Amino acid sequence: MTSPAVSTAVELVDAPLLYKGKVRELYDLGEHVLIVVTDRISAFDYVLDPAVPEKGNVLNRLSAFWFEQTRELMENHVVHTDVDQLGNIAKDKALLKDRIMVVRKAQRIDMECVVRGYITGGGWRQYQTSGEVNGIRLPQGIRKNEPFPEPIFTPAAKNDVGHDEDISMEQMKSMIGDELAVELQEKSLKLYGFARDYCAERGIILADCKFEFGILDGRVILIDEIFTPDSSRFWAKENYALDIEIDSMDKEPVRTYLASTSWDKNSQPAPLPAEVVEETTRRYVDIYRRLTEKA
Repeated sequence: MTSPAVSTAVELVDAPLLYKGKVRELYDLGEHVLIVVTDRISAFDYVLDPAVPEKGNVLNRLSAFWFEQTRELMENHVVHTDVDQLGNIAKDKALLKDRIMVVRKAQRIDMECVVRGYITGGGWRQYQTSGEVNGIRLPQGIRKNEPFPEPIFTPAAKNDVGHDEDISMEQMKSMIGDELAVELQEKSLKLYGFARDYCAERGIILADCKFEFGILDGRVILIDEIFTPDSSRFWAKENYALDIEIDSMDKEPVRTYLASTSWDKNSQPAPLPAEVVEETTRRYVDIYRRLTEKA
């Protein structure tokens, strides 16, 4: 049975709200931060109506799964995901159960660390225009969705307003220093390689993904979310082909629907039809089950 959608947790949590993003809400627990992953869904920089049931549960449980899988590779910010440990802070434990994560407070590094295993999406658009991806010169004649000989690291500078800005490795070094930039590059590539191989064993291609890192007690740790449909591009192996737009295992039904309408992308779109919401829920639940092999 699908649980009801949660658009915000403000009425469900007895703690100060620190930050409200497109999907996540952060609450101050003093020493730690409570992350609540809502069922809000965004596309083309707009948060859409209605919320998508199960989406937040899937994102949170999948991040928790991957943080556990990768903890030998990389220290992360997770303290626990047990709603019962919140006590009276959680006003509705049943609604919050699978969508909370208590994390350590780290200083965010304002870089989006993107790893691309295949040339698609924004990387493909860059290549078509300039023959480069984030300043990396590539050979002529590469076809859309081709795998790179080796995964490439293509960072972006985070902007709290507007789009993140694709930058070169040299620009990243000038912004945060050579040593830290190289450390983030190495850690990102190692994490991608681990997840790519894991996914491949389950008939899924991890085309690209992004990470966020923070500093805690002078150490770099992994924060935010990892290897979720909102931070990674997953393709079912059976759908893979060159030169096409591959139907990715995420909110593709929402993007496809919006593209089919007369929406101008400059105003709040009309509510999503029920069948689009249902198909999106199905996609998120399906990727969770295929990756974790859990119901």
